[in-house]
Amino acid sequence: MDEKAKKTTLLMIPYGLYILGASHGGKQTVATVNWVTQTAFNPPLVVVGIKKDSTIHQIVKDAGKFSLSFLGTGQKSIATGYFKHVEPQSGKFGNYAYESGKNGAPIISDAPAAVECDVVGFYELGDHSTVVGKVTEACVKKEGEILTLKECGFQYGG
Repeated sequence: MDEKAKKTTLLMIPYGLYILGASHGGKQTVATVNWVTQTAFNPPLVVVGIKKDSTIHQIVKDAGKFSLSFLGTGQKSIATGYFKHVEPQSGKFGNYAYESGKNGAPIISDAPAAVECDVVGFYELGDHSTVVGKVTEACVKKEGEILTLKECGFQYGG
């Protein structure tokens, strides 16, 4: 395979930026993710790629549930705040407040929308696990455009 062509082609896939949240056994965390898509209407299913060596990987696996906070255009600072693990403190992860969803997973308060999911598939096939979640709750605080890697000037993929 032509590695350059593979990387160039795969980087053409458009990606939004989301904050994945999970809570289990007294631990909770959030992490920025971009490999997210919807895969079914009935039941409503989403898929997220989670880096295996991340703090959140094991928490999502153990909890069997997670949240996805959808970031809106102009919210780059929130996305960059969770490239590395941040411990929750005084109702915030770093500079941003969060609330607990109905499933207990943290949701970023400033996010325009969020979903909560039950894990229905967890596949550890590469350096990222592919996690399938059934959407059990959704909220919209403000409609708008999703924050994208392109808007932020980032590349992650290939």
